[in-house]
Amino acid sequence: MADAPFENMLAQMDRAKEYADVDDGIFERLKHPERTLKVTLPVELESGDVEVFEGYRCQFNSARGPFKGGVRFHPSVTQREVEALAGWMTWKTALVDLPYGGAKGGVICEPKELTDRDLERLTRRYTEGIRRMIGPETDVPAPDMNTNPQTMAWMMDTYSMYEGHTVPQVVTGKPLEIGGTPGRVEATGRGVSIVTGRLFEYLDRDLTDATVAIQGFGNVGSNAAKLLDEAGARIVATSDVTGAAYDPDGLDVDALDAHVAAGGLIDEYVAGTLRDVPTGDGDRNDDRDRSRWDAPEMLSNDELLTLDVDVLIPAAVEGVITEANVHDLRASAVVEAANGPTTVAADKVLSGRDVQVVPDILANAGGVIVSYLEWVQNAQEFSWPLETVNAELERRIGTAFDQTIEQYDEKDLPDLRTAAYTLALERTASAHEYRGLFP
Repeated sequence: MADAPFENMLAQMDRAKEYADVDDGIFERLKHPERTLKVTLPVELESGDVEVFEGYRCQFNSARGPFKGGVRFHPSVTQREVEALAGWMTWKTALVDLPYGGAKGGVICEPKELTDRDLERLTRRYTEGIRRMIGPETDVPAPDMNTNPQTMAWMMDTYSMYEGHTVPQVVTGKPLEIGGTPGRVEATGRGVSIVTGRLFEYLDRDLTDATVAIQGFGNVGSNAAKLLDEAGARIVATSDVTGAAYDPDGLDVDALDAHVAAGGLIDEYVAGTLRDVPTGDGDRNDDRDRSRWDAPEMLSNDELLTLDVDVLIPAAVEGVITEANVHDLRASAVVEAANGPTTVAADKVLSGRDVQVVPDILANAGGVIVSYLEWVQNAQEFSWPLETVNAELERRIGTAFDQTIEQYDEKDLPDLRTAAYTLALERTASAHEYRGLFP
């Protein structure tokens, strides 16, 4: 199972190769990461204990430019998972036509068990461990699962101390005060909402009052939920590790977001909502009033995936839609906010049922697009207003969506993932052809 994400990525590549104009020799190169570094990270915790952590940084492909990719802190991190994520970053940056390659980093840890001081020491130790690999023209990390602008600030500061001067463009996703760009935190969720809207336009359907289930209410899921809610869609379910809140009439997204932002969990939110429901005294008017206060119910994350909704947005971890549960899915479209949430076997089933799946390398590309915009601003030592950043995000991800649809329609491809991969593989292979093979 440790190799499952990487094997899934290779299977996605193989499926697209049949339709892509890519030389066999170059395609073979594209299946292998350029390098992966494993680092051992002894950290003195705030408790006084010393714990040894393990971390990775994979640089998958640099044919199109510097490596680019996030850093995640999670107990399930493995070398093979990091390599798969670095590969997906390669195809993502190529699809949205950014001058980057793909990379990814990860540390095996449980952030919930670490204090802020522990996380700072771990981040700085990890940065020192990989600092010979990274740099503003070499490899530019960014936030990912369980990392955030503060993590990037620690990484930037650590790298800058070794360089002897401030190097803001060594990472993206930083706080605004030290070179971050407005809109970066919301960028991935905003991209998901934009792509969902474009998909509905393509399908000639109305997004207003469409039902949406979102697995995962972290940074990406919550921002996508808020923006889709503002667009008129009905967010009927969302989840975290405790389970899913479900209300067929639509969740109060703003209230739920405020609860989670304050450190609350979804099961606590549902329990609190239930406590607020009036009990009435048996009078029919009381019953009628109570119906307006119906609280959401708790479902499991697995049950959320099988809800009868217009759009399912997996926004948590990889490998959640599989051959084992795909036949129970009732959503008419899937927008992949997470990386690698659908296995190839499940993909074939969804394609056979004409369920449109917007692939991760397109749907969640908003984050890397705005990371690129931050990197450019840092290099120019010039900042742009939020309106400019959001407009450029919408233009770039909209263009990538249109090109993917054009490829899908003109070549009569089996699904949107194959269309996206065909474009990404051809662009990366073309860069290899022009550059040649050294020495």
